[in-house]
Amino acid sequence: MPDLLLELFSEEIPARMQAKAADDLRRMVTDKLVAEGLVYEGAKAFATPRRLALTVHGIPARQPDLKTERRGPKVGAPDAAVQGFLKATGLKSLDEAKIQRDPKGDFYIGLIEKPGRDAIDVLAEFLPVIIRTFPWPKSMRWGARSGKPGSLNWVRPLHAITATFGLETEEPDVVKFAVDGIETGQTTYGHRFLAPAPIQVRRFEDYEAKLLDAKVVLDPERRKDAILTDAKQLAFAQGFELVEDQTLLDEVAGLVEWPVVLMGSFEPEFLTTPGEVIRATIRNNQKCFVVSDPKTGKLASKFILVANIEATDGGKTIVAGNERVIRARLSDAKFFYETDLKTKLEDRLPKFEQIVFHEKLGTQAARIKRIERLAAEIAPLVGADVAKATRAAHLAKADLLTEVVGEFPEVQGLMGKYYALAQREDASVAAACEEHYKPQGPADRVPTDPVSVAVALADKLDTLVGFWAIDEKPTGSKDPYALRRAALGVIRLIAENALRLSLMKVAESAFAGLSVRSADAQKLPSDLLAFFADRLKVQLREQGARHDLVDAVFALGGQDDLLMIVRRVEALGKFLDTDDGKNLLAGTKRASNILSIEEKKDKRTFDGAPDAALYSLAEEKALAKAIGEVKAGAGAAVAREDFAAAMSAMAKLRPPVDAFFDKVRVNDDDPKVRENRLKLLNEIRSATRAVADFSKIQD
Repeated sequence: MPDLLLELFSEEIPARMQAKAADDLRRMVTDKLVAEGLVYEGAKAFATPRRLALTVHGIPARQPDLKTERRGPKVGAPDAAVQGFLKATGLKSLDEAKIQRDPKGDFYIGLIEKPGRDAIDVLAEFLPVIIRTFPWPKSMRWGARSGKPGSLNWVRPLHAITATFGLETEEPDVVKFAVDGIETGQTTYGHRFLAPAPIQVRRFEDYEAKLLDAKVVLDPERRKDAILTDAKQLAFAQGFELVEDQTLLDEVAGLVEWPVVLMGSFEPEFLTTPGEVIRATIRNNQKCFVVSDPKTGKLASKFILVANIEATDGGKTIVAGNERVIRARLSDAKFFYETDLKTKLEDRLPKFEQIVFHEKLGTQAARIKRIERLAAEIAPLVGADVAKATRAAHLAKADLLTEVVGEFPEVQGLMGKYYALAQREDASVAAACEEHYKPQGPADRVPTDPVSVAVALADKLDTLVGFWAIDEKPTGSKDPYALRRAALGVIRLIAENALRLSLMKVAESAFAGLSVRSADAQKLPSDLLAFFADRLKVQLREQGARHDLVDAVFALGGQDDLLMIVRRVEALGKFLDTDDGKNLLAGTKRASNILSIEEKKDKRTFDGAPDAALYSLAEEKALAKAIGEVKAGAGAAVAREDFAAAMSAMAKLRPPVDAFFDKVRVNDDDPKVRENRLKLLNEIRSATRAVADFSKIQD
């Protein structure tokens, strides 16, 4: 079957837009092909700074013919209805229609045949529409062509469209269409400087190979691999190690079509500036990588750049130009850093009185005071020194007003640590200045120092409680204040540090420190707690916990203690992986199902203790005895939070439950015996609820 090659050749496309644009092109074209009945075999899209390309292989040469039946009016219907039916179906007369019998009468049926079109004609029809409606985040309309004003909005001026369609063994046809005066053809262009001459292409394999000869690496993943490999080898050859940066690698690969890796240097005196500042300076201003000394692990006075050209002088001029700019930028960064060191962190704090955190939540200064108070309350609960936690909370936000953070916001917190150490603050206090922002995502490290943990919890809980109090909660996909991330951060801090604290009490304390009173003071902590419960469910599911086990534990309530819930879910999962767990679950669900049916039938519940005097069978007595033992054993294990032991105690129920259902008829003819046995089944349900609501667990 034929293949499609499509290339949209333009001026430079911003690197940040390329990956999504390639994916959008593939999605839009393939969705339309399927909608037109042209089911393809495979498709792949590519992007370079100057082109979007798409190959779709295995497209049928022609659409299938479509045959549909259309029901018409009843036999004997008015002539107007008949004529409308004939016109809609394209029939010349009723002789060409069938008659279908129906309980409501006989109806005319028209067979409509729609012949399929050649795929190349279908492509020529919808491809220009896709190009005109392409969803760029930002686009532009440029000047006139042939004396006529331009009409196409595109990210950058579009220069050529290559569109070919055909079999591998034959010369492909051009998919004929035009967009804003640009007619399709088989001509593309290589590298802007190294091979700018026009290139005639036929199909994808030919196209990709000719571009490579013309110094264009079409596949962005191939460009990334080449840059990373060459950069590592160049660094290694000089005795250094590349400091890898995936985000920068993605961006740089979108800036070049023919990557050439070079190394430059800067004066060692700049290394007195923190390495993160050097890296941010070189990365942000020149899109260059830094290298480290493998012996010390510290940055070296070298950098690696990626050029888009093989220069005749071996890249000396390019390196010199980058060195000149980087030297100037590093000089600025060094000046900012040294200027910042002249002012103590606490001396910056008065400026926060003039900075509004949120119009309803007051200034940054007021927020810092709330975090200090909350950190002091949390500190004893997490094993932190109260004075150190208070001091850390006092200083943690001060670096937001420094020159370096103003220039490079991504190093906030980190610079707070450096400045705190420079003014001889306690190591835990300095660490908390950096770590109180953590964790900022699922891959981020969780602080373990108790002082950092106390301040991090205080910071996040103040944010959550504050925005809950002013009714600025996340809705749908909107979460402008990153409250979901803050809640997940609290959960990870608690779970990964094995902390025992009452979220309800801490939330109530945080709420008490607010000046706003727009929310219901009694409802807010429990409402926020439900939000934490939802986030914890997400967290546990992402870690592989079964959603039904999460629901089974949450159904018991007690969501105030997140650590206990996590441990209970883990123990329940391990228990249900055993034969005892699986069989007990089956027996418990059987008991629950019988109870549900009988409770619905009798319109009552079977609560209360069974009457031992009504036990007539050994299996009843054995089950009753086992339930009593299990309740005591599991209850005691849960009380000491030994959930593995609680599950082991639960396992003792399996044999008597199996024997009960094997030998005992629950719905006995004697109403009293029946009621007593249903109460015994309810005892099974009650006993298992010591660890989870088994009715929520799927088989």
